[in-house]
Amino acid sequence: MKHIYMDYAATTPMLPEVAQAMQPYFSQRFGNPSSIHSMGQEARDGIDQARSKVATLIACRPEEVVFTGGGTEADNHAIKGVCLANREKGNHIITTSIEHHAVLNTCNYMKSLGFGVTVVPVDKYGMVDPDRIKKSITHKTLLVSVMHANNEVGAIQPIEEIGRITRQAGVYFHVDAVQTAGHLLIDVDKLGIDLLSASAHKLYGPKGVGMLYVREGTRIAPLLHGGEQENERRAGTENVPGIVGFGKAAEIALAGMGEEAGRLSGYRDRLIDSVMGKVADVYLNGHRESRLPNNANFSFDFIEGESILMYLDAEGICASTGSACSSTSSEPSHVLTALGIPVERARGSVRFTLGKWTSAEDIDKVVEALPRIIEKLRAMSPLVKEKCGWINYL
Repeated sequence: MKHIYMDYAATTPMLPEVAQAMQPYFSQRFGNPSSIHSMGQEARDGIDQARSKVATLIACRPEEVVFTGGGTEADNHAIKGVCLANREKGNHIITTSIEHHAVLNTCNYMKSLGFGVTVVPVDKYGMVDPDRIKKSITHKTLLVSVMHANNEVGAIQPIEEIGRITRQAGVYFHVDAVQTAGHLLIDVDKLGIDLLSASAHKLYGPKGVGMLYVREGTRIAPLLHGGEQENERRAGTENVPGIVGFGKAAEIALAGMGEEAGRLSGYRDRLIDSVMGKVADVYLNGHRESRLPNNANFSFDFIEGESILMYLDAEGICASTGSACSSTSSEPSHVLTALGIPVERARGSVRFTLGKWTSAEDIDKVVEALPRIIEKLRAMSPLVKEKCGWINYL
């Protein structure tokens, strides 16, 4: 059975060109990049080239890029590093209710160290009001952390406006761009960003490598202590093959970004319009226009999202109920409940995220299969019987 993969927000397949670029650094150019001999410097050159490519992706300087073990580490480093290095200036963090757990749980940890955290709510579309951010800033605020676009509902936040607010207030601004780097154009100067997190495996690169952009002049403490790697900002021998792969993936993503966004947004709209037109009691989660080109998140009344996924998988369609990092949790998505969606409806959510190998035929297959699956599950659902006035004593 051919599988139709529609979970690109969870991870992407690595491009063959990326794997090819990485291969020599596993066995031929295997030197330690901190060594001064020729083999070590060969590895160092691979890192330097990759750093330039990743910097170009977000329009920053290469020396402002810190390679990490992934997006989660980058989020942790941004929040902990800035707060600990600037503790004498304040002890207050501002974030939003729909952030990835890598941000929310890190902020909760900072509470145990004496930091105050303000969690700004979002509207029913998952959008944060910049004015709410502005009103939350106090003389003790050190950092504002807002994701560029939400990983579950795809809502793209007004980052440039928030960046103007934080610049005026003299507050550091961190952006989790794990879902947007390589998919949307990013210019850190234009957007007013001081720190930015990204991950290679979300843009057809390898897992286990990410980056943190740190604007020149930003005071930040290292998350890992040890050697002097990454300009003393991240100790430990670098993951050279992974970093080289990240650089190659960034280069490819930047070259085809506009064309790919246009293609995917067309498929996304076709999927949304078809599902909304063919299925009753269905809701689109997130903003209709200001959303990622590849994201379609639905809630279906009277049934569970996990059941929908099982039936989709049986037909070779791979989707998700939300963040892959929370897929084992029985709790409803914190993102959907933050939008004010009732718990019962939030449990009936399914996220389709499209990517490089998504075709028109794939969209047609999902549009054909999904209404049939929903009808079958609702026929078995006690919630539907309750709606119709039937009583289920089983």
